[in-house]
Amino acid sequence: MLLSVLTVAAAGLHLTRAWNQALVLPADGVLITVAKGESLSRVLARAEDNQWLTGSSWVGVVARWQGLDEQIQAGEFALDAPLTAGELIDKLAAGEVVRRSVTLPEGITLAEAVKILHREPTLTRTPPDDLSAALLAMTGCEDSAEGFFLPETWSYTRGDSDLDILRRSHLALNGLLTALWESRPERLVLSSPYAALTLASIVEKETGVAGERAQIAGVFLRRLERRMRLQTDPTVIYGLGDDYDGDLKRRHLRDTTNPYNTYAIHGLPPTPVALPGEAALRAVFAPADGEALYFVAKGDGSHAFSATLEEHEDNVRRYQLTRRADYRSSPNISNDQ
Repeated sequence: MLLSVLTVAAAGLHLTRAWNQALVLPADGVLITVAKGESLSRVLARAEDNQWLTGSSWVGVVARWQGLDEQIQAGEFALDAPLTAGELIDKLAAGEVVRRSVTLPEGITLAEAVKILHREPTLTRTPPDDLSAALLAMTGCEDSAEGFFLPETWSYTRGDSDLDILRRSHLALNGLLTALWESRPERLVLSSPYAALTLASIVEKETGVAGERAQIAGVFLRRLERRMRLQTDPTVIYGLGDDYDGDLKRRHLRDTTNPYNTYAIHGLPPTPVALPGEAALRAVFAPADGEALYFVAKGDGSHAFSATLEEHEDNVRRYQLTRRADYRSSPNISNDQ
């Protein structure tokens, strides 16, 4: 009888010591990944192999008694000292996975957004053809999903995919655009949410100073209302695609085969030309009042606005014909034919 009591007491002591032992971790901590379906005993065995703890089987016994072995979650976990074996189990059971973040800047294209996501080593890549098909299906578009994703900082965990981020980005954009459209002003000249998204992408590309978004939106909306061509460089550049080498030439502005050439076409281009942020979208639905129909880059990111062609030409002479090489916020237009 006494021997049995001593045996139980010794076992209890082993269990307590194993559970409360401090893990021996590198000074700067360590990351571990628990695979989907991986057992707790396997995770603890790996920890013992790395000499972070001893008596992994004893730790497993306590975890099973507490029902924690069935609660272990998959993912990437950060382990930092001080940390006991019991605290490790609690962390794994609570799913306290490492959260990372990736930023999609306003004004980038969808292709650029995908490249940014693919630079994240812990994000799973979707095969290109599968990704393209999924994005078209997600947005309901036939040819281009451009513009339908809200540029923001998105958090994710190991095992998430590029498609997971883009799906959340699309849902956020769609929710915002729907809400703005449903509360749109009566006199808004745009015919659909897609038209608003397209114009917002142009406003985003043309804006160098945040406070000017509403003014720029107002200029474009007034031009649309008067059936004036938008005549905006970013659309031409988008239409050129890989043929654009950083030098926008006059022949590009006269090219009637480029469907994005707003110097040649009336109205909006066929698709958005970038991912507009929330501020650009809101500017389209709440443009600044005024009479300006033109604006020209001043060279410091801001613009000079004018209501008449004569005033505009004066501003062009003032800010562009005499500007330094870096004075134009949009690309230089070359005389090269």
